[in-house]
Amino acid sequence: MSPSLAKRFLRSSTLVLAASSCLALTACTPSNDNDWQGYVEGEYVYIASSQAGRLDRLSVLRGQQVASGAPLFMLESGDEIAAQRQARRQLNAAEAQLVDIKSGKRPQEQEVTRAQLAQAQATAAKAALQLSRDQAQFQAGGIAKQQLDDSRAAAETAAAQVRQWQSQLAVDRLPNREAQVRAQQAQVEAAQAVLEQADWKLAQKNVTATRGGLVFDTMYREGEWVAAGNPVLRMLPPENVKIRFFVPETVLGRLKVNQAVTLGCDGCQANVAAHISYISTESEYNPPIIYSNQSRAKLVYMIEARPAPADAPKLHPGQPLEVRLP
Repeated sequence: MSPSLAKRFLRSSTLVLAASSCLALTACTPSNDNDWQGYVEGEYVYIASSQAGRLDRLSVLRGQQVASGAPLFMLESGDEIAAQRQARRQLNAAEAQLVDIKSGKRPQEQEVTRAQLAQAQATAAKAALQLSRDQAQFQAGGIAKQQLDDSRAAAETAAAQVRQWQSQLAVDRLPNREAQVRAQQAQVEAAQAVLEQADWKLAQKNVTATRGGLVFDTMYREGEWVAAGNPVLRMLPPENVKIRFFVPETVLGRLKVNQAVTLGCDGCQANVAAHISYISTESEYNPPIIYSNQSRAKLVYMIEARPAPADAPKLHPGQPLEVRLP
């Protein structure tokens, strides 16, 4: 058995013995109807990472009180940092491509189209002037009709070239097709999802406390390999501290949930207030450690009470208590 498992077994055995002792005291120790023996129990929170890796830093010690948001431990994260960097660059590239698609052709490409338009306009002006001259010459009988027809065709062709380049320039100023824009927008959203996943995986390597409490135990040392999902430490938040005690059937009807009780212990400077949080609906027999046949046949019911979070640090799991009605 590994030292950590042996340690957990020893603590679990201690709690079981404490529970058995309290049950024995409930049946064997004379007490009035307002006084019962109980013990403290903790509902532990096991802190783990969903990712595997070497434990690079353990930021807390066993027995330390930590606040919500405090750093607990950090696993090696070189691969996750590289993946995050790659995902961010891919997102930047996809966003730049989307801007380029929405803006149409680049200004340099539009300048080329404008130059072609200017050349076509000059050619059209020259052709129109030549047509005007040929028309005058034809009326004076200086040229044949064929030459006039050629001049007219050249002028019309030049005018058509101007209209073509004007349309091309208008198209260059437009963004690309709507389908292309939608496709690139989908690429941007996919890149954003990849980056979010990379951010989440990196955050899983730097674990912080989701709520304050006591670091009850640590399971690994710095430099050890931690498998995914294996708890690195065990915490006990103050709201997870509870008291268990057992009452006979004759007393059960006097107790109800949220009813106030008072807790006393050896060495406590003052009593601690608590409220009943749970009343078992099932009866149970006293354990075999009790040798009286009469006691063994006597049914008891388990009751749970919880102190205020401010008073919880005064109590320790396995600690025997006296529970009284105020």
